[in-house]
Amino acid sequence: MQVELTNPVTGEIAKRYENMSRNRVLAIAARVGEAFVLWRERSLSERAPLFREMAAVLRRRQERYAKLITLEMGKPIREARAEVEKCAWLAEVYADHAADWLAEEEIAADGRRHLITFEPLGVIISIMPWNFPFWQALRFAVPAVIAGNTCLLKHARNVPQCALAIEEAFREAGFPPDAFRTVFADHEVIGELVAGDQIQGVSLTGSTEAGELIAEAAGRGLKKVVLELGGSDPFIVLEDADPAFTARQAVSGRMINAGQSCIAAKRFIVVASLAEDFTRHFAAGLEALTVGDPLDEATQVGPVVDERALVELETQLARSVAAGAKVVTGGKRLSRPGCFFAPTLVTETTPEMPVMSEEVFGPIAPVIVVADEAEAIAVANQTPFGLGGSVWTRDLERGLRLARRIEAGTVFVNSIVKSDPRMPFGGIKKSGIGRELYKYGLREFVNIKGINIYEHG
Repeated sequence: MQVELTNPVTGEIAKRYENMSRNRVLAIAARVGEAFVLWRERSLSERAPLFREMAAVLRRRQERYAKLITLEMGKPIREARAEVEKCAWLAEVYADHAADWLAEEEIAADGRRHLITFEPLGVIISIMPWNFPFWQALRFAVPAVIAGNTCLLKHARNVPQCALAIEEAFREAGFPPDAFRTVFADHEVIGELVAGDQIQGVSLTGSTEAGELIAEAAGRGLKKVVLELGGSDPFIVLEDADPAFTARQAVSGRMINAGQSCIAAKRFIVVASLAEDFTRHFAAGLEALTVGDPLDEATQVGPVVDERALVELETQLARSVAAGAKVVTGGKRLSRPGCFFAPTLVTETTPEMPVMSEEVFGPIAPVIVVADEAEAIAVANQTPFGLGGSVWTRDLERGLRLARRIEAGTVFVNSIVKSDPRMPFGGIKKSGIGRELYKYGLREFVNIKGINIYEHG
Protein backbone atom coordinates (compact mmCIF):
# COMPACT_ATOMS: atom_id res chain seq x y z
CA MET A 1 0.00 0.00 0.00
CA GLN A 2 1.33 3.40 -0.96
CA VAL A 3 1.19 6.44 1.32
CA GLU A 4 1.00 9.85 -0.34
CA LEU A 5 2.34 12.84 1.58
CA THR A 6 0.51 16.07 0.79
CA ASN A 7 2.21 19.34 1.68
CA PRO A 8 -0.42 21.27 3.70
CA VAL A 9 1.10 24.58 2.58
CA THR A 10 0.67 23.92 -1.13
CA GLY A 11 -1.85 21.09 -1.25
CA GLU A 12 0.50 19.19 -3.58
CA ILE A 13 1.79 15.64 -3.21
CA ALA A 14 5.33 15.95 -1.85
CA LYS A 15 6.46 12.34 -1.51
CA ARG A 16 5.25 8.75 -1.60
CA TYR A 17 6.07 5.90 0.79
CA GLU A 18 5.34 2.20 0.65
CA ASN A 19 4.09 0.27 3.64
CA MET A 20 6.34 -2.55 4.80
CA SER A 21 5.30 -6.08 3.97
CA ARG A 22 3.63 -8.18 6.65
CA ASN A 23 6.67 -10.44 6.92
CA ARG A 24 9.05 -7.52 7.37
CA VAL A 25 6.91 -5.97 10.11
CA LEU A 26 6.67 -9.28 11.97
CA ALA A 27 10.43 -9.81 11.61
CA ILE A 28 11.14 -6.36 13.10
CA ALA A 29 8.75 -7.10 15.96
CA ALA A 30 10.61 -10.36 16.61
CA ARG A 31 13.94 -8.53 16.78
CA VAL A 32 12.47 -5.97 19.17
CA GLY A 33 11.36 -8.89 21.33
CA GLU A 34 14.87 -10.31 21.29
CA ALA A 35 16.27 -6.92 22.26
CA PHE A 36 13.95 -6.84 25.28
CA VAL A 37 15.60 -9.93 26.78
CA LEU A 38 18.92 -8.09 27.06
CA TRP A 39 17.63 -4.56 27.65
CA ARG A 40 15.56 -5.53 30.68
CA GLU A 41 18.72 -6.81 32.39
CA ARG A 42 20.40 -3.42 32.31
CA SER A 43 20.04 -1.49 35.53
CA LEU A 44 18.43 1.93 35.61
CA SER A 45 21.85 3.40 36.34
CA GLU A 46 23.00 1.93 32.99
CA ARG A 47 19.90 3.04 31.08
CA ALA A 48 19.68 6.63 32.34
CA PRO A 49 22.84 8.01 30.63
CA LEU A 50 21.45 6.98 27.26
CA PHE A 51 18.46 9.25 27.83
CA ARG A 52 20.76 12.16 28.63
CA GLU A 53 22.51 11.45 25.35
CA MET A 54 19.10 11.29 23.66
CA ALA A 55 18.45 14.83 24.91
CA ALA A 56 21.79 15.92 23.44
CA VAL A 57 20.98 14.32 20.07
CA LEU A 58 17.61 16.05 19.93
CA ARG A 59 19.23 19.41 20.60
CA ARG A 60 22.02 18.84 18.08
CA ARG A 61 19.50 17.96 15.40
CA GLN A 62 16.79 20.38 16.53
CA GLU A 63 16.72 22.46 13.36
CA ARG A 64 16.57 19.44 11.06
CA TYR A 65 13.89 17.71 13.11
CA ALA A 66 11.85 20.90 13.44
CA LYS A 67 11.88 21.37 9.67
CA LEU A 68 10.68 17.79 9.17
CA ILE A 69 7.76 18.45 11.51
CA THR A 70 6.84 21.66 9.70
CA LEU A 71 7.11 20.22 6.20
CA GLU A 72 5.09 17.12 7.00
CA MET A 73 2.20 18.49 9.07
CA GLY A 74 2.38 22.28 8.79
CA LYS A 75 3.28 23.46 12.29
CA PRO A 76 4.98 26.91 12.45
CA ILE A 77 8.73 26.40 12.65
CA ARG A 78 8.99 28.17 16.02
CA GLU A 79 6.47 25.74 17.52
CA ALA A 80 8.30 22.81 15.92
CA ARG A 81 11.60 23.84 17.53
CA ALA A 82 9.85 24.12 20.89
CA GLU A 83 8.43 20.62 20.43
CA VAL A 84 11.88 19.12 19.87
CA GLU A 85 13.27 20.97 22.89
CA LYS A 86 10.41 19.71 25.04
CA CYS A 87 11.29 16.16 24.02
CA ALA A 88 14.88 16.72 25.12
CA TRP A 89 13.63 17.98 28.48
CA LEU A 90 11.37 14.92 28.78
CA ALA A 91 14.35 12.61 28.33
CA GLU A 92 16.31 14.51 31.00
CA VAL A 93 13.44 14.41 33.50
CA TYR A 94 13.20 10.64 33.23
CA ALA A 95 16.97 10.20 33.32
CA ASP A 96 16.98 12.16 36.58
CA HIS A 97 13.91 10.66 38.27
CA ALA A 98 13.15 7.18 36.91
CA ALA A 99 15.23 5.42 39.56
CA ASP A 100 13.21 7.04 42.34
CA TRP A 101 9.88 6.57 40.56
CA LEU A 102 10.59 2.86 40.01
CA ALA A 103 12.30 2.18 43.34
CA GLU A 104 11.02 -0.96 44.99
CA GLU A 105 8.86 -0.49 48.07
CA GLU A 106 8.93 -2.44 51.29
CA ILE A 107 5.73 -2.68 53.32
CA ALA A 108 4.62 -4.32 56.54
CA ALA A 109 2.36 -7.37 56.26
CA ASP A 110 2.16 -10.71 58.06
CA GLY A 111 5.41 -12.25 56.81
CA ARG A 112 9.13 -11.52 57.26
CA ARG A 113 9.45 -9.15 54.28
CA HIS A 114 7.07 -7.83 51.67
CA LEU A 115 8.38 -6.03 48.58
CA ILE A 116 6.72 -4.32 45.66
CA THR A 117 8.83 -4.22 42.52
CA PHE A 118 8.25 -2.65 39.11
CA GLU A 119 9.39 -4.84 36.23
CA PRO A 120 9.05 -4.26 32.45
CA LEU A 121 6.39 -6.13 30.49
CA GLY A 122 8.09 -6.65 27.12
CA VAL A 123 7.41 -5.20 23.68
CA ILE A 124 4.98 -2.28 23.67
CA ILE A 125 3.52 -0.92 20.44
CA SER A 126 2.54 2.72 20.11
CA ILE A 127 0.12 4.09 17.54
CA MET A 128 0.61 7.84 17.30
CA PRO A 129 -0.98 10.85 15.54
CA TRP A 130 0.50 13.57 13.38
CA ASN A 131 -0.21 16.77 15.33
CA PHE A 132 2.79 16.58 17.70
CA PRO A 133 4.81 13.96 15.83
CA PHE A 134 7.90 14.00 18.06
CA TRP A 135 6.37 14.85 21.43
CA GLN A 136 3.57 12.31 21.44
CA ALA A 137 5.77 9.47 20.24
CA LEU A 138 8.49 10.23 22.79
CA ARG A 139 6.00 11.01 25.56
CA PHE A 140 5.17 7.31 25.32
CA ALA A 141 8.56 5.90 24.38
CA VAL A 142 10.85 7.53 26.93
CA PRO A 143 9.02 6.19 30.01
CA ALA A 144 8.38 2.81 28.41
CA VAL A 145 11.99 2.24 27.35
CA ILE A 146 13.61 3.56 30.53
CA ALA A 147 11.40 1.14 32.48
CA GLY A 148 13.04 -1.70 30.54
CA ASN A 149 10.54 -2.32 27.76
CA THR A 150 11.34 -2.21 24.06
CA CYS A 151 9.05 -0.45 21.61
CA LEU A 152 7.54 -0.40 18.17
CA LEU A 153 6.19 2.84 16.71
CA LYS A 154 3.41 2.87 14.14
CA HIS A 155 3.15 6.57 13.37
CA ALA A 156 0.53 8.51 11.42
CA ARG A 157 0.72 8.05 7.67
CA ASN A 158 1.57 11.68 6.94
CA VAL A 159 4.67 11.94 9.16
CA PRO A 160 6.92 9.05 8.05
CA GLN A 161 10.11 11.12 8.01
CA CYS A 162 9.48 12.17 11.61
CA ALA A 163 8.90 8.53 12.53
CA LEU A 164 12.22 7.49 11.00
CA ALA A 165 14.01 10.43 12.60
CA ILE A 166 12.85 9.33 16.06
CA GLU A 167 14.27 5.86 15.43
CA GLU A 168 17.46 7.54 14.23
CA ALA A 169 17.69 9.57 17.45
CA PHE A 170 17.50 6.42 19.58
CA ARG A 171 20.19 4.78 17.49
CA GLU A 172 22.47 7.83 17.54
CA ALA A 173 22.09 8.12 21.32
CA GLY A 174 23.58 4.64 21.70
CA PHE A 175 20.52 2.49 22.44
CA PRO A 176 20.58 -1.13 21.29
CA PRO A 177 19.62 -1.21 17.58
CA ASP A 178 16.24 -2.87 18.17
CA ALA A 179 15.22 -1.24 21.43
CA PHE A 180 13.03 1.18 19.46
CA ARG A 181 11.88 0.61 15.90
CA THR A 182 9.51 2.30 13.48
CA VAL A 183 7.21 0.28 11.23
CA PHE A 184 5.00 1.35 8.35
CA ALA A 185 2.07 -1.04 8.42
CA ASP A 186 -1.61 -1.23 7.54
CA HIS A 187 -4.39 -1.82 10.05
CA GLU A 188 -4.54 -5.56 9.42
CA VAL A 189 -0.88 -6.11 10.31
CA ILE A 190 -1.13 -3.91 13.39
CA GLY A 191 -4.22 -5.85 14.45
CA GLU A 192 -2.29 -9.10 14.03
CA LEU A 193 0.51 -7.76 16.25
CA VAL A 194 -1.92 -6.60 18.93
CA ALA A 195 -3.62 -10.00 18.92
CA GLY A 196 -0.41 -12.01 18.95
CA ASP A 197 2.09 -12.98 21.63
CA GLN A 198 4.89 -10.67 20.48
CA ILE A 199 3.23 -7.58 21.98
CA GLN A 200 2.52 -7.08 25.68
CA GLY A 201 0.93 -3.64 25.62
CA VAL A 202 -0.53 -0.93 23.39
CA SER A 203 -0.44 2.86 23.67
CA LEU A 204 -2.58 4.94 21.34
CA THR A 205 -3.00 8.68 21.02
CA GLY A 206 -5.75 9.55 18.59
CA SER A 207 -9.47 9.83 18.07
CA THR A 208 -12.09 8.32 20.34
CA GLU A 209 -13.19 6.07 17.49
CA ALA A 210 -9.65 4.73 17.00
CA GLY A 211 -9.36 4.24 20.76
CA GLU A 212 -12.50 2.13 20.85
CA LEU A 213 -11.17 -0.15 18.12
CA ILE A 214 -7.76 -0.56 19.77
CA ALA A 215 -9.31 -1.14 23.20
CA GLU A 216 -11.51 -3.86 21.73
CA ALA A 217 -8.56 -5.55 20.01
CA ALA A 218 -6.33 -5.25 23.07
CA GLY A 219 -9.11 -6.58 25.28
CA ARG A 220 -9.46 -9.70 23.14
CA GLY A 221 -5.72 -10.23 23.50
CA LEU A 222 -5.73 -9.35 27.23
CA LYS A 223 -3.12 -6.66 26.60
CA LYS A 224 -2.49 -3.62 28.77
CA VAL A 225 -3.66 -0.47 26.99
CA VAL A 226 -3.21 3.27 27.48
CA LEU A 227 -5.42 5.56 25.42
CA GLU A 228 -5.08 9.34 25.10
CA LEU A 229 -8.02 10.40 22.97
CA GLY A 230 -10.00 13.47 22.00
CA GLY A 231 -10.85 16.50 24.07
CA SER A 232 -13.21 19.46 24.18
CA ASP A 233 -11.54 21.41 26.95
CA PRO A 234 -13.52 24.10 28.77
CA PHE A 235 -11.93 27.51 29.35
CA ILE A 236 -14.00 29.08 32.14
CA VAL A 237 -13.75 32.87 32.56
CA LEU A 238 -15.22 34.16 35.83
CA GLU A 239 -16.44 37.68 36.43
CA ASP A 240 -13.35 38.76 38.40
CA ALA A 241 -10.87 37.78 35.65
CA ASP A 242 -8.90 40.43 33.77
CA PRO A 243 -10.54 40.41 30.30
CA ALA A 244 -7.48 41.58 28.34
CA PHE A 245 -5.02 39.19 30.03
CA THR A 246 -7.41 36.25 29.85
CA ALA A 247 -8.21 36.90 26.19
CA ARG A 248 -4.48 36.85 25.33
CA GLN A 249 -4.20 33.46 26.99
CA ALA A 250 -7.33 32.31 25.16
CA VAL A 251 -5.69 33.16 21.83
CA SER A 252 -2.61 31.11 22.79
CA GLY A 253 -4.64 28.26 24.23
CA ARG A 254 -6.84 27.91 21.15
CA MET A 255 -4.45 28.69 18.30
CA ILE A 256 -1.36 26.65 19.14
CA ASN A 257 -0.70 24.26 16.26
CA ALA A 258 -3.56 25.96 14.35
CA GLY A 259 -5.95 24.64 16.99
CA GLN A 260 -4.99 21.03 16.24
CA SER A 261 -4.31 19.87 19.76
CA CYS A 262 -6.28 17.50 21.96
CA ILE A 263 -5.65 19.81 24.94
CA ALA A 264 -6.32 23.08 23.16
CA ALA A 265 -8.98 25.24 24.79
CA LYS A 266 -12.07 24.48 22.72
CA ARG A 267 -15.09 25.87 24.60
CA PHE A 268 -14.89 29.38 26.06
CA ILE A 269 -17.42 29.61 28.88
CA VAL A 270 -17.72 33.21 30.06
CA VAL A 271 -19.79 34.70 32.88
CA ALA A 272 -22.21 37.27 31.42
CA SER A 273 -20.89 40.35 33.20
CA LEU A 274 -17.46 39.94 31.53
CA ALA A 275 -18.55 38.44 28.22
CA GLU A 276 -18.61 41.61 26.12
CA ASP A 277 -15.15 42.83 27.18
CA PHE A 278 -13.59 39.38 26.93
CA THR A 279 -15.06 38.71 23.48
CA ARG A 280 -13.88 42.08 22.15
CA HIS A 281 -10.30 41.45 23.29
CA PHE A 282 -10.44 37.86 22.06
CA ALA A 283 -11.57 38.88 18.57
CA ALA A 284 -8.87 41.55 18.36
CA GLY A 285 -6.22 39.03 19.38
CA LEU A 286 -7.32 36.54 16.73
CA GLU A 287 -7.39 39.20 14.02
CA ALA A 288 -3.83 40.26 14.88
CA LEU A 289 -2.38 36.79 14.26
CA THR A 290 -0.12 36.25 11.25
CA VAL A 291 -1.33 33.32 9.16
CA GLY A 292 1.04 32.03 6.52
CA ASP A 293 3.92 29.80 5.47
CA PRO A 294 4.95 27.83 8.58
CA LEU A 295 8.62 28.03 7.57
CA ASP A 296 8.43 31.82 7.88
CA GLU A 297 9.66 32.90 11.32
CA ALA A 298 6.90 35.52 11.52
CA THR A 299 4.07 33.02 11.06
CA GLN A 300 1.92 32.37 14.13
CA VAL A 301 -0.75 30.15 12.56
CA GLY A 302 -0.01 27.68 9.79
CA PRO A 303 -2.31 25.48 7.73
CA VAL A 304 -4.48 22.68 9.03
CA VAL A 305 -3.17 19.28 8.15
CA ASP A 306 -5.08 18.48 4.94
CA GLU A 307 -8.13 19.16 2.78
CA ARG A 308 -10.29 16.69 4.69
CA ALA A 309 -9.63 18.57 7.93
CA LEU A 310 -10.46 21.84 6.20
CA VAL A 311 -13.80 20.52 4.94
CA GLU A 312 -14.63 19.16 8.40
CA LEU A 313 -14.08 22.60 9.94
CA GLU A 314 -16.27 24.24 7.29
CA THR A 315 -19.00 21.69 7.92
CA GLN A 316 -18.95 22.01 11.72
CA LEU A 317 -19.08 25.80 11.47
CA ALA A 318 -21.84 25.85 8.83
CA ARG A 319 -24.02 23.53 10.90
CA SER A 320 -23.52 25.73 13.96
CA VAL A 321 -24.32 28.94 12.06
CA ALA A 322 -27.46 27.29 10.68
CA ALA A 323 -28.44 26.61 14.31
CA GLY A 324 -28.01 30.28 15.26
CA ALA A 325 -24.31 30.85 15.98
CA LYS A 326 -22.76 34.16 14.90
CA VAL A 327 -19.31 34.47 13.31
CA VAL A 328 -17.52 37.51 14.77
CA THR A 329 -14.28 37.16 12.85
CA GLY A 330 -12.82 34.66 10.38
CA GLY A 331 -15.16 31.84 9.50
CA LYS A 332 -13.77 30.65 6.18
CA ARG A 333 -10.85 29.08 4.38
CA LEU A 334 -8.34 31.54 3.02
CA SER A 335 -8.23 32.12 -0.72
CA ARG A 336 -4.72 30.84 -1.27
CA PRO A 337 -3.15 27.46 -2.10
CA GLY A 338 -2.95 24.99 0.75
CA CYS A 339 -5.12 24.17 3.73
CA PHE A 340 -5.48 27.49 5.51
CA PHE A 341 -8.48 28.41 7.68
CA ALA A 342 -8.83 31.88 9.20
CA PRO A 343 -8.70 32.17 13.02
CA THR A 344 -12.38 32.25 13.87
CA LEU A 345 -14.48 33.49 16.79
CA VAL A 346 -18.08 32.35 17.14
CA THR A 347 -20.65 33.72 19.61
CA GLU A 348 -24.30 33.09 20.48
CA THR A 349 -23.57 29.40 20.77
CA THR A 350 -25.43 26.71 22.67
CA PRO A 351 -24.09 23.41 24.05
CA GLU A 352 -25.82 21.39 21.33
CA MET A 353 -24.09 23.10 18.38
CA PRO A 354 -21.29 21.15 16.65
CA VAL A 355 -18.66 23.78 17.58
CA MET A 356 -19.52 23.06 21.24
CA SER A 357 -20.57 19.40 21.31
CA GLU A 358 -17.93 17.93 18.96
CA GLU A 359 -14.16 18.08 19.07
CA VAL A 360 -13.19 20.90 16.69
CA PHE A 361 -9.65 20.26 15.46
CA GLY A 362 -8.73 23.62 14.03
CA PRO A 363 -8.70 27.39 14.62
CA ILE A 364 -12.35 27.91 15.63
CA ALA A 365 -13.14 29.37 19.07
CA PRO A 366 -16.77 29.31 20.29
CA VAL A 367 -17.85 31.55 23.19
CA ILE A 368 -20.86 30.62 25.32
CA VAL A 369 -22.24 33.04 27.91
CA VAL A 370 -23.39 31.75 31.30
CA ALA A 371 -25.02 33.42 34.28
CA ASP A 372 -22.64 32.35 37.04
CA GLU A 373 -20.05 29.81 38.16
CA ALA A 374 -22.65 27.11 38.79
CA GLU A 375 -23.84 27.27 35.20
CA ALA A 376 -20.21 27.45 34.00
CA ILE A 377 -19.41 24.15 35.69
CA ALA A 378 -22.59 22.54 34.38
CA VAL A 379 -21.75 23.56 30.80
CA ALA A 380 -18.09 22.55 31.23
CA ASN A 381 -19.11 19.03 32.24
CA GLN A 382 -21.80 18.74 29.53
CA THR A 383 -19.51 16.82 27.21
CA PRO A 384 -18.53 13.21 26.53
CA PHE A 385 -14.88 14.28 26.86
CA GLY A 386 -12.74 14.80 29.95
CA LEU A 387 -9.15 15.56 29.02
CA GLY A 388 -8.28 19.04 30.30
CA GLY A 389 -9.76 22.34 31.37
CA SER A 390 -8.92 25.72 32.86
CA VAL A 391 -10.45 28.29 35.23
CA TRP A 392 -9.59 32.00 35.13
CA THR A 393 -10.08 34.09 38.26
CA ARG A 394 -8.16 36.39 40.58
CA ASP A 395 -9.39 34.33 43.55
CA LEU A 396 -7.05 31.34 43.68
CA GLU A 397 -9.05 29.48 46.32
CA ARG A 398 -12.17 29.87 44.20
CA GLY A 399 -10.21 28.62 41.20
CA LEU A 400 -9.08 25.55 43.11
CA ARG A 401 -12.62 24.85 44.31
CA LEU A 402 -13.98 24.96 40.76
CA ALA A 403 -11.02 22.99 39.36
CA ARG A 404 -11.99 20.12 41.66
CA ARG A 405 -15.48 20.11 40.11
CA ILE A 406 -14.40 19.95 36.46
CA GLU A 407 -14.57 16.40 35.12
CA ALA A 408 -11.17 16.07 33.49
CA GLY A 409 -7.77 14.48 33.93
CA THR A 410 -5.92 17.81 34.06
CA VAL A 411 -7.15 21.23 35.19
CA PHE A 412 -5.23 24.50 35.34
CA VAL A 413 -6.07 27.68 37.22
CA ASN A 414 -4.95 30.82 35.35
CA SER A 415 -2.93 28.92 32.75
CA ILE A 416 -3.63 27.25 29.46
CA VAL A 417 -3.63 23.45 29.58
CA LYS A 418 -0.24 21.92 28.83
CA SER A 419 1.55 18.65 29.42
CA ASP A 420 4.56 18.46 31.73
CA PRO A 421 6.69 15.35 32.39
CA ARG A 422 6.57 16.16 36.12
CA MET A 423 2.76 15.84 36.22
CA PRO A 424 0.46 12.97 35.15
CA PHE A 425 -1.41 13.41 31.88
CA GLY A 426 -4.52 11.70 30.54
CA GLY A 427 -8.28 11.81 30.43
CA ILE A 428 -11.54 10.35 31.64
CA LYS A 429 -14.84 9.54 29.93
CA LYS A 430 -14.35 9.45 26.13
CA SER A 431 -10.93 11.09 26.46
CA GLY A 432 -9.08 7.95 27.38
CA ILE A 433 -7.79 5.31 29.76
CA GLY A 434 -4.60 5.38 31.80
CA ARG A 435 -1.95 8.02 32.32
CA GLU A 436 1.24 9.21 30.71
CA LEU A 437 4.12 11.19 32.23
CA TYR A 438 5.34 11.49 35.86
CA LYS A 439 5.66 8.27 37.83
CA TYR A 440 2.14 7.13 36.98
CA GLY A 441 2.91 7.08 33.27
CA LEU A 442 6.18 5.29 34.00
CA ARG A 443 4.28 2.56 35.83
CA GLU A 444 1.63 1.89 33.18
CA PHE A 445 3.72 -0.67 31.29
CA VAL A 446 5.34 -2.49 34.17
CA ASN A 447 4.47 -5.54 36.21
CA ILE A 448 3.73 -4.28 39.72
CA LYS A 449 4.95 -7.41 41.45
CA GLY A 450 4.46 -8.35 45.08
CA ILE A 451 7.22 -10.48 46.64
CA ASN A 452 6.33 -12.05 49.97
CA ILE A 453 8.99 -13.69 52.19
CA TYR A 454 8.15 -15.90 55.18
CA GLU A 455 10.30 -17.85 57.64
CA HIS A 456 10.85 -21.49 56.77
CA GLY A 457 9.34 -23.93 59.27
